Amino acid sequence: MALAGGGPLGAIHEIGALCALEEALPGLDFTDLNAYIGVSAGAFIAAGLANGMTPRQMCAAFIASDGLIDPRLFTQPAWREYRRRLRRLPSLAADAAWQLAAGKLPWVNALGLLGGALPNGLFDNRAMQAQLERVFSAPGRSNDFRQLRRPLVIVATDLDTGEAAPFGLPGWDSTPIARAVIASAALPGLYPPVAIQGRHYVDGALKKTIHASVLLDQGQDLLICLNPLVPFDASPRHDEAAQPAHDGKIPHLASVGLPAVLSQTFRSLIHSRLELGLKGYAHSHPECDIVLIEPDRHDPQMFRAGTFSYTLRRELAEHAYQQTRRWLRNRCAEFALVFGEHGVPLDLDSLFRERRLLPKLALRRSGNQLTERTHQVLDQLEAALAALPAA
Repeated sequence: MALAGGGPLGAIHEIGALCALEEALPGLDFTDLNAYIGVSAGAFIAAGLANGMTPRQMCAAFIASDGLIDPRLFTQPAWREYRRRLRRLPSLAADAAWQLAAGKLPWVNALGLLGGALPNGLFDNRAMQAQLERVFSAPGRSNDFRQLRRPLVIVATDLDTGEAAPFGLPGWDSTPIARAVIASAALPGLYPPVAIQGRHYVDGALKKTIHASVLLDQGQDLLICLNPLVPFDASPRHDEAAQPAHDGKIPHLASVGLPAVLSQTFRSLIHSRLELGLKGYAHSHPECDIVLIEPDRHDPQMFRAGTFSYTLRRELAEHAYQQTRRWLRNRCAEFALVFGEHGVPLDLDSLFRERRLLPKLALRRSGNQLTERTHQVLDQLEAALAALPAA
């Protein structure tokens, strides 16, 4: 299994999709596949699966917030980095002033010297690393690549060379898993580079979107890829009548504003590399069946949520779960054949039965604590009134 990145939104989508796949493919143990590879946000999910955490368990940890993963850990200010950079400001300002006064640099370039006082990242990833270390130290789990039952590869990017760093492969397996995951998800600008054995590493998606060749070169015959970020398609679809109606349609992205334009640009760049990579894999590894699972490109809900959305995680996870189930139903004949060739039957009865990922109550608990408690009390009151005998 190969899991691509996409920020918190990507992890949320992958968890919802995995829960749908787990139900539709009961003969496939997603905690006991031949190998796993994760990039950026996908590194969190891949490390959990390789450590024996089922998709439902990760849903409880990341989505339903049972206390295992606190959402606030993603947005801890990098105070240490702020202070370290601020201490450099006086010397940088003096150097800029001297070079400007001496006429050695134009004032624009002199001001550029002050960029050395800017922090390398807004948020601190150490708290998340500490929490992952606690998660992977639970009985039956490990923070050591070499102690896992199945191979796990977490890909980061060496900041100084731009080369991919495949943590978990021989020669790269001494780094703790939690440290490798944090390095793979260190998106430049948001999180500082992660130092490992004298090198600095950042988000693994800077090099490639999915890095699936690491697994394909090991002779796999079936590769399941989850990619949560796709460009949005605002054009009318030909099969509109057969598709679910999407709320909040976006006729033109330019009318939404700069964030939508930048998001579409980022998604398009990432996805174009993925498409090229998959074409190359089909040519270089024709013996392997590759199943790619992605969101609906016409779905404005996933696009509007934003790459770093986490507050609406319950709604988005449910949305991804239902969307994946719908996608499997629409292509059930094709995938029944593909998975059947590998001895994994598709459970059509489960796939066509109405199901939910989360209880309705949990889905509505997306606001602050007072709002959540209010919804909970109202739901309980409604249930109690419904249970009363008619007057």
